[in-house]
Amino acid sequence: MTTIRAIDAAGLKTALHDGQEIALLDAREEVPFDARHLLMAACLPLSRLEMLVDGCVPRRGTRVVWCDDGEGLAERAAERMAGLGYSDVSVLTGGIAAWEAAGHRIYSGVHVPSKAFAEVVEHECETPWITAEELNRLIETKADIALFDSRSYEEFHNNSIPTAISVPGAELVYRFDDLVRSPETMVVVNCGGRTRSIIGAQALINAGVPNKVVSLQNGTQAWHLSGFNVLKGETARMPPVSPGGHAAARARAEKVAERFGVTRIDAATLARWQAEDDRRTLYVFDVRDPLEYRAGHIPDMKNVPGGQLVQETDRHAATWGARVVCVDDDGVRAVITAHWLLQMGWDAAAMTVDMRAEGTQVGPWSPVVLGSTDHAVTIDEAALKVRMDNGAAVVVDLDWHRDYRAGHIPGAWYGIRSRLDAIIPMLPEVDLIVFTSSDGVLAELAAAEWAGRARVAALVGGTKAWVAAGLPLETGATKLATTADDTRLRAREMAGNVEDAMRAYLSWEIDLAGQMATDDDQRFRILAGH
Repeated sequence: MTTIRAIDAAGLKTALHDGQEIALLDAREEVPFDARHLLMAACLPLSRLEMLVDGCVPRRGTRVVWCDDGEGLAERAAERMAGLGYSDVSVLTGGIAAWEAAGHRIYSGVHVPSKAFAEVVEHECETPWITAEELNRLIETKADIALFDSRSYEEFHNNSIPTAISVPGAELVYRFDDLVRSPETMVVVNCGGRTRSIIGAQALINAGVPNKVVSLQNGTQAWHLSGFNVLKGETARMPPVSPGGHAAARARAEKVAERFGVTRIDAATLARWQAEDDRRTLYVFDVRDPLEYRAGHIPDMKNVPGGQLVQETDRHAATWGARVVCVDDDGVRAVITAHWLLQMGWDAAAMTVDMRAEGTQVGPWSPVVLGSTDHAVTIDEAALKVRMDNGAAVVVDLDWHRDYRAGHIPGAWYGIRSRLDAIIPMLPEVDLIVFTSSDGVLAELAAAEWAGRARVAALVGGTKAWVAAGLPLETGATKLATTADDTRLRAREMAGNVEDAMRAYLSWEIDLAGQMATDDDQRFRILAGH
């Protein structure tokens, strides 16, 4: 049995700088994590540990340090992780308060390393930008411009700027020659705030496109704050890549690889690195567009589109000092993504494969879920409906609060799995407590954990099975059994003071560049692309 060790703030500081792999994990939910945390920490809530930990920390011998803010979650997470086979697990003594007391900076926000990186890129590379007012004048005068939204298509579809089309970050260089026919066209890259605008614009500059390229300062939030019309439901997407467009993009990627020192590897090298995964962590990401990935990919290879990987690296690769291989089928997107990860401090490489031959698996990526659900009692939707109609069952929905609000089984309570010890005693007295989640996986983990401690069961197939059976849902935050702090609301989602929230968020992002200048934990090494 793994012994859980303690590490103090001085020991953690040394560990972050000794050149060895380390995964610093925060066991709290996203809202308290967002309020205050360590720069290098990844948010990996205890409530979803078994569903996330294999993807975030795949090597069982990784040096892992858990922390929290004194809630006792770190100790529980460390014990659970050790029970799943991890052999080098510690807990930060005194939590983040002890880190702060030792004179080290505490950060707010999420995906801070990625967002701070973009701010440093803009500062070091002098990435050009224009304001929302300037962009509006260009649009009104029908100037020769192309406006590319570098967020995911889903975000673009939710809110966008007139005339923009969706070109997620890693696609910008790949699609450029099919999107921009004249070297005289001014190219504007935007996102919701700053990070992907800066990274997208600078990627095109680094790739040597002949056009004038700028980021939209402060993105769609600045557009909103300036009083301009924000569109919903837009569907303008990037076109397929032509042979000529591909050839031009590949030539630019070759120059990026040479200039920034991106190593290209082959299948034999990848196999050798995979064989070394007992002593060196390896992350392998298919960085193509999700539609392409679902059409055919290498079995069990995780899809994270390149722009999103740079935007939220901590969500997908929690082990600092690990190897990261970016994979594509075109020779462009993997290089562009890897050249950013190298500058963030990762040991990153690029690999191109023939997906027509190797992409034998179709559909979305399915994460590996650790832990056994053998002891979980289950119930199907028909039996649950009968019990609920008879007042013999109560449902606890363990899904994200955002999804609970969007639609849940009528009468279901919202709860967080790690708080069930406080939630279960407050529920109405019934014969059976039934857990549900979107697909039932989290519900079965909870049912297995509580087997023998209470009369519990998991809904087979989760809420999706309930819907598939034609049964109704209700919406809204109707019954909250605990604080809904699993996901922080974006500024645009706030019930009030939206503009104040946007201004505060943008100021927070801008301040990160200055903070990085005095934080010795960050590992950035920016290479100007001029």
